[in-house]
Amino acid sequence: MFQRQHDTGAIAAICESHARRRDRLMDIVVDVHRRYGRVDGDLMDDIATELGVPRVDVESIVSFYSFLDTRPRGQFIIRLCNDVIDKLQGADEIAAELERLLEISMGETSPDGMFTLEWTPFIGMADQAPAAMINEVVVTGLRVADIEPMLQELREHRDTRRLVKQCGDGNNAHPLVRAMVNNTILRTDEVLLGHQHEGRGLKNALAMTPEQVIQTVKESGLKGRGGAGFSTGLKWEFTRAAEGGNRWIICNADEGEPGTFKDRVLLTERVDLLLEGMTISGYALGAPEGLIYLRAEYSYLRHFIQDAIDDRRRRGLLGKDAAGQEGFDFDILIRMGAGAYICGEETSLIASIEGQRADPKLRPPFPATKGYMASPTSVNNVETICCVTRILDQGASWFAGIGTDQSSGTKLFSVSGDCDKPGVFEMPFGCTLRELLNLAGAKDIHAVQVGGPSGQMVNADALDRRMSFEDLNGGGSIMVFDSTRNVIDIARQFVSFFAEESCGHCTPCRVGNVLLLERLEHILNDGGRMKDLEYIRHLGSTMKLASRCGLGQTASNPALTSLDAFADTWQSALNGDDDVILPSFNIANALKPAEAVAGRSSVHVHTNGNKNPEVAS
Repeated sequence: MFQRQHDTGAIAAICESHARRRDRLMDIVVDVHRRYGRVDGDLMDDIATELGVPRVDVESIVSFYSFLDTRPRGQFIIRLCNDVIDKLQGADEIAAELERLLEISMGETSPDGMFTLEWTPFIGMADQAPAAMINEVVVTGLRVADIEPMLQELREHRDTRRLVKQCGDGNNAHPLVRAMVNNTILRTDEVLLGHQHEGRGLKNALAMTPEQVIQTVKESGLKGRGGAGFSTGLKWEFTRAAEGGNRWIICNADEGEPGTFKDRVLLTERVDLLLEGMTISGYALGAPEGLIYLRAEYSYLRHFIQDAIDDRRRRGLLGKDAAGQEGFDFDILIRMGAGAYICGEETSLIASIEGQRADPKLRPPFPATKGYMASPTSVNNVETICCVTRILDQGASWFAGIGTDQSSGTKLFSVSGDCDKPGVFEMPFGCTLRELLNLAGAKDIHAVQVGGPSGQMVNADALDRRMSFEDLNGGGSIMVFDSTRNVIDIARQFVSFFAEESCGHCTPCRVGNVLLLERLEHILNDGGRMKDLEYIRHLGSTMKLASRCGLGQTASNPALTSLDAFADTWQSALNGDDDVILPSFNIANALKPAEAVAGRSSVHVHTNGNKNPEVAS
């Protein structure tokens, strides 16, 4: 009884720390989980009671996010990254060693309650794979030989922070970060990673009217760096002109696309550029607050970013009359994710910030007219907002003069896979894929996945195409595969990722990804026929047309684009003619579960009149 009262008081304190606001439910659940290592039924009841909300609201969050659980887990949760790049670099061997030493399988907890093993799709470390998260500490460049001493250390000192023997470069060594992560910045240019003039962009913006700031961004030609390529200035114009109460600026720092890690570098090395850009955005939109949605995988940066926000408050750059501009009251808050790729989609992200299950919404209405708290909202990613600061610093014509006519400025590319120098490259738009991959030391180039799994797979014939919105739109992630790699298996792994990450809301995505995955596995197991390729194309086009959001609409891209780029490879994987009739359904096996429930055998008759045939086609 005493323990229960103590727990209730602790829950009340957590809710109070978030002002008992319903829209802070996500933050409350994350904090409760951090304290207790779970959010079980009793804890859900306590949260619901304290906030005066239905329990189902709490459970919908706990059941949705992969970093939340209702069951007790180990003191140390080892989340090993299993994206394509990490597996190519040896993640399976690392997993096998963990399982051998702990005598458990992935997804299980050791009998002593100390360790839990889990796969996790992507933690943003493809440039230093294989990598894992142990609680909130990131461990990079793992080797099989590292595993036994690492586990022994944790048993002895039980402090994940002591696993970091040497900090990475730059702010990774900051006292509030202390991560073994490396920035791996391999090329800088003048916009984002070169010399900066702190504060000048905001100063210039405040000397203009909000409308003039928006016009400047429009004239610069800045397009969203998340991949969609919509005009940032136009989005702001729509948001400011929309009817409603407060307007909001949200920074999408949920960098969950496998193979992408450029925003991680900006959050680490250019956090003031981001915060200045958000302040400019707030002024242009007339927003009272800016929200940073930070993915759980980057939680090791949370205190560092918060300290930068606090420092700007102390310097008068945030808060009432921000930057000395009378009547401009603006602040920035951090909101945490909890492991869900779908939150990279802006309506899902908004739902998560509001403390709801992160299901994507049908559009229209678009967030620019009805977004966060049903108010006009502009959602921009980290790189886009950093570009805003530089545009207001150097001018629209300066920015527009870099790149191409339709793709202005520079772009950060995250390059990983079969290359000698994986890392971040800042390149002007219009560079060729060949130029980029030469810098990364890619020699045997068989296939390149451009724009992450949701992008497109190209072959070596595409190396002289230009990286731009009008030609080869990268979105940031560039994964290189050499001639030893099976492009069909790579497509299968990408589709498996989408099947796992689908929110399950709509049938075309929920079911389509599973059917697509089954068909790819069928082909890889030497069972493919020409009709399977026709099926994949038909299913993929249906998913594109009928899915509710961008995840389902692009989930078939790995299969469809590799089919186009590597037609001979797919043809050679086929086995047999379409006119061969094969048994497709074993009715006896299918009925066994029902027979077990009923407690009796069933009788089934084939069309030829024989009872209980072994196989019915």
